[in-house]
Amino acid sequence: MKMVKQAVLMALLMAGPAVATQEYILPTLFDVQDVAADDVLNIREAPDASSAIIGTLAPDATGIEVVATDRSGQWGQVNAGERAGWVSMRFLVNRTDVWQPGALPAGFTCGGTEPFWSLAPKGDALVWWTPDGETAYRGLHVLDTGVFRSPRRALVAGSGDQALTASVTPAWCSDGMSEMAFGLEATVILQGAAGPQLYSGCCRIAR
Repeated sequence: MKMVKQAVLMALLMAGPAVATQEYILPTLFDVQDVAADDVLNIREAPDASSAIIGTLAPDATGIEVVATDRSGQWGQVNAGERAGWVSMRFLVNRTDVWQPGALPAGFTCGGTEPFWSLAPKGDALVWWTPDGETAYRGLHVLDTGVFRSPRRALVAGSGDQALTASVTPAWCSDGMSEMAFGLEATVILQGAAGPQLYSGCCRIAR
């Protein structure tokens, strides 16, 4: 009986982390799986197998950003060109290397309109762009919450009167121009000669 209890206890201990570990938090990246080499994965206008096809993914496509799922969890929202569509989650497998502690995915970029701006990491800097020019804020720090695979981030770069801080939060976001959908919302505070300025926009992680 003692051996049985020990075996049950060991099983519970081993099962604990697996139950507590979240498989993924959107947005994150997926690879196409189980699609025949001579076939494609359809991107549909709506989360329905009878909906119109607006694009396709190759059977070996990788790094597909899924920004949301429908209520059933069986369809994932992705971008196809300048619009959003839906693919069957049955044919996607999530990547486990996307959201690493204190880091950003390789394809991470943010942008906004009215006024136009973009933001992207480059080495140890955050590169800020507007139609007026480009500025690199050095000394980039990427902060995370400690929640496993959470996309939530805070970005801090620069110093003194030349600093940039950005809060990146998982949330449905629109760029206000296209029909694309984004899964990250960004709020940026820019400190410069003109004083603090506030910008808002969306981020993506697909290359």
